[in-house]
Amino acid sequence: MKKIQMAAIAVAFIVVVAALWTWYFVQNRKGPIHLKLATTTSTQDSGLLDSILSDFESKYNADVEVIAVGTGQALELGRNGDADVLLAHSPSKEIDFVNQGYGLYRWKVMYNQFVIVGPASDPAGINGTALARTAFGMIYDSSATFCSRGDQSGTHTAEQNIWKSAGYNYSGISAQSNSTWYLSLGQGMADTLRTASEKRAYTLTDEATWYNIESQLGLTILVKGDTTLFNQYGVIPVNGTAHPAVRQDMAIGFANWVTSPETQSMINNYTISGHHVFVSNTDRVP
Repeated sequence: MKKIQMAAIAVAFIVVVAALWTWYFVQNRKGPIHLKLATTTSTQDSGLLDSILSDFESKYNADVEVIAVGTGQALELGRNGDADVLLAHSPSKEIDFVNQGYGLYRWKVMYNQFVIVGPASDPAGINGTALARTAFGMIYDSSATFCSRGDQSGTHTAEQNIWKSAGYNYSGISAQSNSTWYLSLGQGMADTLRTASEKRAYTLTDEATWYNIESQLGLTILVKGDTTLFNQYGVIPVNGTAHPAVRQDMAIGFANWVTSPETQSMINNYTISGHHVFVSNTDRVP
């Protein structure tokens, strides 16, 4: 217990010192500092980052480079020191990342929901199904076309978990990627949705990206509201100990900013076609 308390104190000390140093550095440097933010494609495809990042850049005199990839790739960039801060949505992988020493800590930022979308004709008959696992089973039994991101993103991980909860061996399903019904694309969320629309297929998507491009697609939401479709996002400053080039102080500044009351309010107020697509829920201790 004492070791845990000491570790918590150490992290808190690092955060405070880094925040003070970041403030001092911002006030006394001439040009903007370049910050690499590796994040899931959904935060970019939804338009959220375009809406809020200018506030951070202005307050911290920063130039943010957004690297929009799947969560798995974002974590790999962090491990290699090729990103300064991460904004991802695969909690178990993020916690492992921090526990392995690659990240300083992980704070919750916001959440939304995954939804299952498909053609209005709904060949598998899943419309209104209460449980995602039941819907996946119906898609499997009907051999209706399903498009998977197949990119180890947070959405792909969520999909794998649903197949598992439905009682299917995901490795066996993914091995059918050359079949006519299961298509593993290796693409981001927006491109996966467009392919699903072209193929008149089902797919799993975060609701923010969905609402941002819904008007471009021939798909509709068929399943939503299941608790297993909860989609949590977290922020992780990369540990610069093994990678001196990582801008750790500024990464901590970003984590402080995105979990601040002001930014959490901006996240809550962000809408797409009248839909509030993210809900702030940071667990940061002030």
